[in-house]
Amino acid sequence: MDKEQPHDLLYWHVWTDEEGISHQRQCSIAGFRHESISEGAAPQWNKHLLKGEPANILFAELPVGWVGEWHENPKPQWIIPLRGRWFVETMDGHCVEMGPGDISFGADQHTKPAKDGKKGHLSGTVGNEPALLMLLQLTDDKWTAAQPGAFS
Repeated sequence: MDKEQPHDLLYWHVWTDEEGISHQRQCSIAGFRHESISEGAAPQWNKHLLKGEPANILFAELPVGWVGEWHENPKPQWIIPLRGRWFVETMDGHCVEMGPGDISFGADQHTKPAKDGKKGHLSGTVGNEPALLMLLQLTDDKWTAAQPGAFS
């Protein structure tokens, strides 16, 4: 097996600045280790992230035309599209469209309402099929409003 280090894993990190405005920044996870996942299995590239952390898993299907008006992520959460496409727009006007193979981490807790009523982020489906998402919600408060680079 090729032991050349794999590419970093890219993801979008939704976060809140000190003024209470939400933003998105593309971040990466590096440091994969060449190891077996189980005795007898060939080595692969693994990155242990949040090992032993308490979490909830939620699967959500967003119908065609669904829009989640301005809101914060209820918990810090990894959001992984499994089917279909969806978008996230943050208070700074940055809008990212995602589909299978993309990952987002939502940590826009503690935003402050803007004059135009925006707070948190706006999200919704894109296209003519529902978006099926897997959400891994972190239940430890230490991840609330986590800043970009928290998983480096």
